[in-house]
Amino acid sequence: MGIDTLLKYGSRLIILMMCIPVHEFAHAWAATKLGDDTPSYQKRLTLNPLAHLDPMGSIGILLCGFGWGKPVQVNPARFNRKISMRAGMAITAAAGPLSNLIMALLGTIAYKFLRGAAFYSSVNNEALGWLYLIAQYFVFINIGLAVFNLIPVAPLDGQKIFSYFLPDRINAKIDNYQFYISIIVMSLILFSDLLNGPVFWMESGIFWVLNKITFFIDPLVTMIFS
Repeated sequence: MGIDTLLKYGSRLIILMMCIPVHEFAHAWAATKLGDDTPSYQKRLTLNPLAHLDPMGSIGILLCGFGWGKPVQVNPARFNRKISMRAGMAITAAAGPLSNLIMALLGTIAYKFLRGAAFYSSVNNEALGWLYLIAQYFVFINIGLAVFNLIPVAPLDGQKIFSYFLPDRINAKIDNYQFYISIIVMSLILFSDLLNGPVFWMESGIFWVLNKITFFIDPLVTMIFS
């Protein structure tokens, strides 16, 4: 089995075993903190991957690199009275992509340490090289998941976030055509290069921000390993 194949299927296992469980747990945790105990009753308030993986979505990720996790069910009527149902849904939805960005931030820190260790190492450490490569993939996988889920079409998280900022009249019109909008956008993502540019720009921008936020790691790595 070649390195490219190992990286391809290894990255897909990372999505299944880490990225999706944390993403869905974040939804469940946010909803619970807002007063809805539905995720807790349904045993979704856990990082156990088995609680969050959808069988068909998991097969899709393994075979094609495209799939989904089991959606966390939320009852907005159970949210605290201090917050509106629409705001609660937006916060719960935003928790998923935010968790991916936090993982990407942690991955960037690990990536910089491993890169420094590999660069200053006096011997060719193959294991260190693999860890460095895995950390790099981990960062870009989580950035990609965050950007993808922020696309404002159902059933993605971006739709619930975006709808919070729109008036009821506009949301009602969008809801009437949401099925067709989703089909068109998903088709463009899967079968067209039209959205590749904006998506790449967003992913590159987020990586640039994460790199700037972790600026203090570079001199620390030099001090430790040089």
